[in-house]
Amino acid sequence: MRENKLYANLKKCVFCAPEIPVLGCYVSKSGVRADPEKISSICSWPTPKNQTELRRWLGLANYLHKYTKDYAGLIQPISSLLTKDMVWNWRPEHQDEFNAVKKSLASAPVLMLPDTSRLFHVVCEASDFAIGCALMQFDAEGRERVVCYQSRQMKPAEKNYPVHDKELLAMRYALIKFRVYLLGEQTIAVYTDHASLRRAMKSPHLSQRMARWLSFFAEYNFVDIPDDDDDDDDCATCVTLGINATVSSPVLPLRQQIADAYEEDAFYAAIIRYLRNPAADTLAKLTRPTRDAITRYDLDGDLLTYAIDTFDSPRVVIPADDDLRARLVHEYHDASAGGHLGRKKTFAALSRDFFWPRMYKWIRKWVRSCEICQRVKPAASKQAPLRPLPITTSAWRSVSMDFIFGLPRDAEGRTGVLVFVDRFSKMVHLAPVAAEVTADESAELFLDLVFRHHGLPESIVSDRDPRFTSAF
Repeated sequence: MRENKLYANLKKCVFCAPEIPVLGCYVSKSGVRADPEKISSICSWPTPKNQTELRRWLGLANYLHKYTKDYAGLIQPISSLLTKDMVWNWRPEHQDEFNAVKKSLASAPVLMLPDTSRLFHVVCEASDFAIGCALMQFDAEGRERVVCYQSRQMKPAEKNYPVHDKELLAMRYALIKFRVYLLGEQTIAVYTDHASLRRAMKSPHLSQRMARWLSFFAEYNFVDIPDDDDDDDDCATCVTLGINATVSSPVLPLRQQIADAYEEDAFYAAIIRYLRNPAADTLAKLTRPTRDAITRYDLDGDLLTYAIDTFDSPRVVIPADDDLRARLVHEYHDASAGGHLGRKKTFAALSRDFFWPRMYKWIRKWVRSCEICQRVKPAASKQAPLRPLPITTSAWRSVSMDFIFGLPRDAEGRTGVLVFVDRFSKMVHLAPVAAEVTADESAELFLDLVFRHHGLPESIVSDRDPRFTSAF
């Protein structure tokens, strides 16, 4: 402590104590327990005679709600007496809940100190008027222990949610409350008691609310625990399984649409004119490569067909119409009969009937951009787990840097800013840059604004901008 210039007041030090009071609770090697004096004050509180006395008691009880399971559900009948224009009427059921809260706090468990080396799991629960959750871990002896309880009453609009949305609301509430423990962890498990939640999240018709929540859940690394029985408590980690949906549409009248599109494509229109009138003057209007391959083309009524070789079956030629090609790929990939196959199988199915240049490249781009495929199918490459950045211990040892573009143009025509941030002190250096700034120019700004004043940092944090990954 002397080497690091850390000093302690001897009068305030406690040595060899089994537990110490910290911020209204007692901490020991076995965990955290509530202050006995506060629990005694709550349990000895007389029955409230009016709203003011009830607010005082609830204010004290709320301070220790993290030690009580389903606290919001217990106080719901009591807190309803505090609504505006409510006439005070203390009934026997209010007294029962009043005593139940006292009993729950009197038997409050010793909370486990969180251990980041062990798996966290969250238990969520939702009723008709409240949501609750518990952050739990297994200790060194294999016992399941509570790290913290959290709960709250539902808002009027939330009470109208369907059952699976209420369960998702409880799950979202838990992840927000325990975010400091869960965000960046390698894996976490979340349990809920409604089996329909997994099926609801696989629905092809997601509400905007559920879509927003699924986007929020994607920030966390969930571990999937298989269910032994679908009728038992279901594991809510099904958010990692994505949404298994297909899009169906009516069969399009493609023949006439393709025939009309030939008129807008000068290349194929010239071939059709020659096939309908095989004269020397129409042949001369074709390019030499087209004349060499003209025997591969043929007409099937109003459709142009193409055969790759003599033994190949003719395929309908699709002109350079992006909308038409997109409709065809949609039918062979996105529709119910398509089944969201991969690029090779989609190409094999589509190329049996149709042809256009660079079809495989076109299909590969389509499949890569398919939202449903990206959500449902496993990644082609192994995904690294979410991992927090190491905590830096002094100023300017670790620097974050990034560009901001699209700003108003200054007197020299620059529309961007290169931002350097010290991850320890949050001190910032800004450098105006042009939109065409290069890696060399970025390095010069780094030397001028960071290295010259603070020295060379141990690490630099940035995104995958080509300016940072090339010659920086």
